[in-house]
Amino acid sequence: MKILLVEDDDRTSNYIASGLHSSGHTVDILKDGRDALGIGLREPYDVAIVDRMLPGLDGLALVKSLRAAGGKIPILFLTSLGGVEDRVAGLEAGADDYLVKPFAFSELTARVSALARRPPMSGEKTHLQVADLELDLVRRVAKRQGKVIDLLPREFALLEILMRNEGRILTKHMLLERIWNFNFDPQSTVVETHVSRLRSKIDKPFEVPLLHTTRNTGYSIHVPR
Repeated sequence: MKILLVEDDDRTSNYIASGLHSSGHTVDILKDGRDALGIGLREPYDVAIVDRMLPGLDGLALVKSLRAAGGKIPILFLTSLGGVEDRVAGLEAGADDYLVKPFAFSELTARVSALARRPPMSGEKTHLQVADLELDLVRRVAKRQGKVIDLLPREFALLEILMRNEGRILTKHMLLERIWNFNFDPQSTVVETHVSRLRSKIDKPFEVPLLHTTRNTGYSIHVPR
């Protein structure tokens, strides 16, 4: 994979880059958030690893700016800020995963690999459809009424799990565990934020809503009854 590492601590960045290089990956290291924003929009990286505390443009602002500009690169925050509120802020800014320092390198590589876009395992469906909404898991393309829908990695993952469970209500807790791999405070709005963003893309431009909220229970995708 081609990986963008945005980290201003030389010791940390050298350690991470050395380990990733030994696993066969290419790593570009940047220390400044503003520089990372420019190259992150220009270059086709598979994954970005971003620190929260950066000169020029802090990590949260960097990720928000990348997403606002249409950048879809999967992003992992790697930071010493490990509180629940910090994690929520990072994910709501548009990051796809969050790992706290100090960390085990094996966990870092596992998370980076999980974020990389890869075809589904053999035997699994590679094409999902609910009404006129389609999801191509190999090409990583979502369409409704033949129109391509631009989704960020976590939005795609959220839509995939909902479509695989068509008609079934998935609770907020289930989605947090299966997509973000975190157990958050029940007051967290991460799921609500991503559902709202997904709904604005797959439902609002079309006549028939497919993404439904069952109050105090969860979310489901199905044709209205």
